Amino acid sequence: MPPAIKCNNGKWRWGETGRCKYSTKKQAEDDNVSYNKIEKINNMEKRIYNIETRIDSTDDGKEMVVGHASMYNTRSEFMGFYETIEEGAFTDELINSSDVRALINHDQNLILARNTSGTLKLEADAQGLRYEFEMPETSYGKDLAVSMKRGDITQSSFAFTVEEDDWTTDDNGNDLRTIKKIKRLYDVSPVTYPAYQDANDLTIAQRGLAEYKETLKKVDVIEEVKEEKDLVSRSLAKLKIELKKRK
Repeated sequence: MPPAIKCNNGKWRWGETGRCKYSTKKQAEDDNVSYNKIEKINNMEKRIYNIETRIDSTDDGKEMVVGHASMYNTRSEFMGFYETIEEGAFTDELINSSDVRALINHDQNLILARNTSGTLKLEADAQGLRYEFEMPETSYGKDLAVSMKRGDITQSSFAFTVEEDDWTTDDNGNDLRTIKKIKRLYDVSPVTYPAYQDANDLTIAQRGLAEYKETLKKVDVIEEVKEEKDLVSRSLAKLKIELKKRK
């Protein structure tokens, strides 16, 4: 847990980049604890995409990080299934109702910005979920800026929970998950390894895939029973015709 730090104005903040808004040390620490528990309570998922994230320098010397955390209608890497996010899954309502952090590699100890404090700008544009923030004047912020300028870190990820999804199978037998609506956003992150997906981050999707396959099995059984009944009916009809001929 990152330490709660007392500010010059007598209030407390959470971690290096937190706002000096807490009246007591306990309030700052409780806020951190509640965020650490979010993943377990709300079935948080994380996805990492090979989408360019860049750092731009403004005329007044500010360094702005700009990128997309996710793109619409772009098939993911194979994760035991393929996944796409349907256009419209991100909305202004979703963004306004979510408390979103910008983190490095989803590490809650390395906070870069936060939308509720006004330091993180999120937008649901025509491409997907866009984010932008000014790089903070912290040691790890400066290190990240150097890595991004060198091209060592260029990709993005985001953490979320799903409101609505749909499973299908394509002509090649691949299972496809389409995320139609995001329930809540938790963080956006410049990431080091865009192709890597942690097994824990796929638990919810794998559970949905298992349920989808079980449904397919039940449908197959129903179809088999129906075919057997049809076969019996045809056989009986044929037998009746033969009996009539014999008469």
